[in-house]
Amino acid sequence: MVSQTTAPPTTPAVTDAASAPLLPVYGPGELATLAARHGLTVSGARPTLGAYVRQLWGRRHFITAFATAKLTAQYSQAKLGQIWQIMTPLLNATVYYFIFGILMNTKKNVEDFVPFLVTGVFIWTFTASSITAGTRAISGNLGLVRALHFPRASLPVALALQQLQQLLFSLGALVLILIGFGQFPRPSWLLAIPALLLQAVFNTGLSMVVARLAARTPDIAQLTPFVLRTWMYASGVMWSIDKLLKGDRVPHLVKVALECNPAAVFIDLMRFALIDSFSGAQLPPHVWAVATGWALVCGVGGFVYFWKAEELYGRG
Repeated sequence: MVSQTTAPPTTPAVTDAASAPLLPVYGPGELATLAARHGLTVSGARPTLGAYVRQLWGRRHFITAFATAKLTAQYSQAKLGQIWQIMTPLLNATVYYFIFGILMNTKKNVEDFVPFLVTGVFIWTFTASSITAGTRAISGNLGLVRALHFPRASLPVALALQQLQQLLFSLGALVLILIGFGQFPRPSWLLAIPALLLQAVFNTGLSMVVARLAARTPDIAQLTPFVLRTWMYASGVMWSIDKLLKGDRVPHLVKVALECNPAAVFIDLMRFALIDSFSGAQLPPHVWAVATGWALVCGVGGFVYFWKAEELYGRG
């Protein structure tokens, strides 16, 4: 008889949690200290203002290339291509001339009405297009914002630069119109350079303001055309603010608001530079100081306002 020996059952190893090495528990303050000790930083954290400016300057080649690419692609699907950069403001000026110059007969009160009107339309379009582009700076480039790390201000700055490039491209048509209506080049035309530089700074700051607002509230982009249309009518694009303000027909506060309207200030500076009949007497008081003040307030203030929300863009 064969005796069968049964092996004792194998006892499973019991792991005592108490015998395992305990991991240290850190509080929030200790974790921050530990991360700083090992060179860790918060992902997407907002840099200091000085560092942000340096980062933005380091991306200047990207900003220029991005603006040029956007400008080139803007009318790539149209058969006339880049000609629309000139045709769009010219067609707007034609419509305004027919409505305001002929039907409403506002041209009788304005000397050199066609140069007056076309200059106003071209300069106003520069501001309006910069603001409209700013509303799409973040929301229209979310893939880029979420995929790459770079100063987000590069986007509204690039789009404002695109509008400046477009204006410079179309100024050739403006010069031909001015010459065709007897406004020949003279030394005062050089004043257009500082006027356009101040306006470009103003537009860029305003573009950054609306870029931040539209990034959190997309409905801003839908509201913007109505705001711009109202602003255009109050900026003397197709009528003379100087003629309206003569006498006591307008309350003093309204007069000050119209004279200090930044869009009207930049338009008047360009008219003063380019049109012989538009004299210094038609300019608001201290016009260059007002233009410089608007450029600094919007340029610097808009940049700081945009920078303060740097870590929020592309989230949520």
